[in-house]
Parts: sequence; C-alpha cells; structure tokens
Amino acid sequence: MARKSRNRRHKPAHAGQGDTAQRPAAGVAKAAASKPDLALRLLTVVGLLLTAYLTWVAWNSGSAAFCTEGSGCDVVQGSRWSRFLGLPIAAWGFLLYAALAWTAWRPAPRLVRWRRLWRLSFLGLAISAYLTIAGLVALQAACVWCLMSLAVMTAIFLLVHATRPDAAPGGRWPTWLLGNGLLALGLLVALQMSAMGLLERREDPRLRALAVHLEQSGVKFYGASWCANCTEQKRLFGAASRRLPYVECSPNGRNGGLAFECISAGIGGYPTWIIGGQPHVEVMAPERLARMTGFDWEAAVE
Repeated sequence: MARKSRNRRHKPAHAGQGDTAQRPAAGVAKAAASKPDLALRLLTVVGLLLTAYLTWVAWNSGSAAFCTEGSGCDVVQGSRWSRFLGLPIAAWGFLLYAALAWTAWRPAPRLVRWRRLWRLSFLGLAISAYLTIAGLVALQAACVWCLMSLAVMTAIFLLVHATRPDAAPGGRWPTWLLGNGLLALGLLVALQMSAMGLLERREDPRLRALAVHLEQSGVKFYGASWCANCTEQKRLFGAASRRLPYVECSPNGRNGGLAFECISAGIGGYPTWIIGGQPHVEVMAPERLARMTGFDWEAAVE
C-alpha cells in the first residue's frame, strides 16, 4: 500500500515536470512570432523620421540633402504635386506613418489590427506609387527621398500582407480589395485635382485684377512645367494664376525642346518676366509686379 501511495504522489510531480518542459518551447514560439512586429515597428519609425525631415525642409523653404538646384529631387519637391490642401505632401506622409506606428504599437485583436495596418499601408503604397509615376511621366524626374519612402511603404505593405491571420481579411477577398481600391482611387483623384489647381480657394479679387492688368499691359511670364520656382510664382497668385500671361517654354517635358516663342525671346532661365521690354529672371511678389506695371494695389477692389 505504501508503494502505491508513493506512485500516486509521483504522478502530479511528473505532470508538473511536463508542463515545465513545455514552457521554454512556448516562449520560443512567442519570441519568433514577435519578430515581424519588431520589423514593422522599426519600419514605421524610419518612415516617421524620413517624412519629418522632408516636412521640416519644406516648411523652412530649404533644400533636402542630395537635392542640388535643378536636380530631379529639386524639381519634384518644388512641383505642383509637392503640396496638398496647402500642406507639404511630406506632412501628410508623416501623418500616415504616425497612424501606422500607432496601430503597430497599440495592442488590439489580431484581425482588427491587421485590417487597419493593411488598409493604411495599401493607401500609402498607392499614393507613393502615384507620386513617383507623376514625377517620372510629367516632370521626367525622380527624387531619391521619394523613392526611399516608396521602398519603406512597400516593405511595410508586404510584411503586413505576409503575416496575415488565417481569418483575414474578415470577409470575402474581392469585397475587401474592391472597397480599399475605391478608397485609394478617391484619394488619387483628389491629389490629381489638387495638382491641377481644381481644389484652390476662389480667386482673390485683387490678385485676379492684377493678373488681368498684367495681360493687358503686354507683360509676359515665361516658365516651364517642371520649374520649381515657376510653381512657387503661380502659387503666389493662387487660383488667379490661370489668368497670368504665362508662356510654357517646355511643352514636351523637361528633356524636350524649347518652345519657339521662348527661343525668339532669348529666355535663358525660369521664371522670366518681360516688363517694359526688360527681362527679370526671378520670382516676383504680386506687390512688386503691381508697382512695376503701374497697378494701384491699394485701390484694387477686394
């Protein structure tokens, strides 16, 4: 009877030893499962640092590293695609990376967390790809910083997609893809409308009157679609910029030939204002243009 009692006492101890043996294996599995999360968090931090730097440069009207004047990077960052709703596009990128970082670090049910990360990274990838293509096609230029952001966002999207839970996406894939595809398309349409000036505030009456006055006075404004300073010059006039006496000198893109009208006028830099037969190769404030052309700025109807 004593032996039987000892055997019974050993059974709980033996079971305890088995549980202890399983704990290290569970710990290893948990550590392995956390590696994708660590990589994802690091990538969001890289994206935050990258876009924070570019936002700081844009708000201080500076030039990013490796962006010499006239380079592809300079052209892209000064283009009409560089801002959206009045803010640098890099600032919007920072907000997107911040949302990704918040979602990646914040505990939540796995499927819910995955859906949020997938949607955010998908939208970010679509926007980054669109901006890169716009630069290559319309400006014939590429920006190393934009390509870096595209690479980071691509890595985030691929990592999130590769680590999807078994229940993902929580519904039918066609429905999930269609819904997010339409959302991305809506954002891209808004970006393109902004680049075309269709989301500008209504014309300032004074700037509109000045633009009409410049046209009637025989003033000419020569520029190029890829010229960052030309974009800045137009931005000073807002929605009234479409009324400026503008002449496009590079109708076939950055690497295309110069327009005949610009060749005959001897245009050598952008933007060039021809006022009273004299060239002025610089960005000019509306107030200065008013003084030089005899426009009564103070008396203009608001």
